Amino acid sequence: MRCGIGGSAVVEAHHDSEDAVRPDLPLVARESFETPRHLVLSAWLEHAPFAAWIVGAVDPGLFVELGTHNGFSYFQFCENIVRRGLSTRAIAVDTWLGDDHAGFYDEDVFELVESVNTTSYSSFSRLFRGTFDEALGEVQDQSVDLLHIDGRHGYEDVRHDFETWRPKLSTRSVVLFHDIAERREGFGVWRLWEELSADYPAFDFSHGHGLGVLATGQDQSPAMAEFFRVADSSPAMIRAIYEGAGARVARDYAASLADREKEQEMQSLRSMLLVTEAMNAEAETRSRLLVAELESAREAADVAREDAASAAFLVSQLDLSVAEMRASTSWRVTRPLRAIKDGARRLRRGRGSD
Repeated sequence: MRCGIGGSAVVEAHHDSEDAVRPDLPLVARESFETPRHLVLSAWLEHAPFAAWIVGAVDPGLFVELGTHNGFSYFQFCENIVRRGLSTRAIAVDTWLGDDHAGFYDEDVFELVESVNTTSYSSFSRLFRGTFDEALGEVQDQSVDLLHIDGRHGYEDVRHDFETWRPKLSTRSVVLFHDIAERREGFGVWRLWEELSADYPAFDFSHGHGLGVLATGQDQSPAMAEFFRVADSSPAMIRAIYEGAGARVARDYAASLADREKEQEMQSLRSMLLVTEAMNAEAETRSRLLVAELESAREAADVAREDAASAAFLVSQLDLSVAEMRASTSWRVTRPLRAIKDGARRLRRGRGSD
């Protein structure tokens, strides 16, 4: 019951068509051409336009995502629930520990998702931190209208997720499977998709690692019924529209990343400039201190030289005075008396020694 399979020739033809991506085309929402509010690196980037459309087409009473990671796809659904004014309740299920496909990550990933959810969507959205099986008890049977499965990608894993959550699906439910185009070792979503798409109305996108749209409910909304009708007759058109719109999102992310890198580079340069200015200021302060110390030393040396000159002058004056005294008449006249006095002094010292 699959609605066709896209090929690379369709993709290449779309890239040259200016009319292939227009907000007024059927089965496309104007929101599909808006840049996602929470734009982060994700393998889901190129499916953001379809998320913007399908959440309005299904108008789910309850939306559940199994495997949320950094929240890009989940918050794209949530943002369009807000933009469209829907009464949808949303639940994101993840351990936020990572796995061998997505990689393992630190606690800051969950903290960021929790912060965004609390700030922007907590009125209708909640995060369930646990395994997909543990979350089953949080959801009533036949209550989920839109289910996105993006957990572990092994065949047995994804089959288990679908089978255990199938009782939770409503009569108008739609299930999305990501990575149906990945056939690398360890990926088995494609195999399950081939099985399921033979049993249910289905449509697949091959871009962005592949996204499968499965109509599991018998009572599809009018918009979804129209989608599958057009998809059956014009699959290439739908794929071209959403691949082009998805490419725009990828370019927007690349541009935002480049802007962030430029801003980080500018911030780094500003930081280096501040450090350089601080070092220059410190060097200037030290230079001023050294100049002040040098000036003080010069002043001290000048004072010392002046003191030394004064002392030398005093010594020379004393020498001159002594010389003048010795040359005087009184000094010559009293010479015999001084000789007698010196002799008496020596005589007393001699007697004292006896």
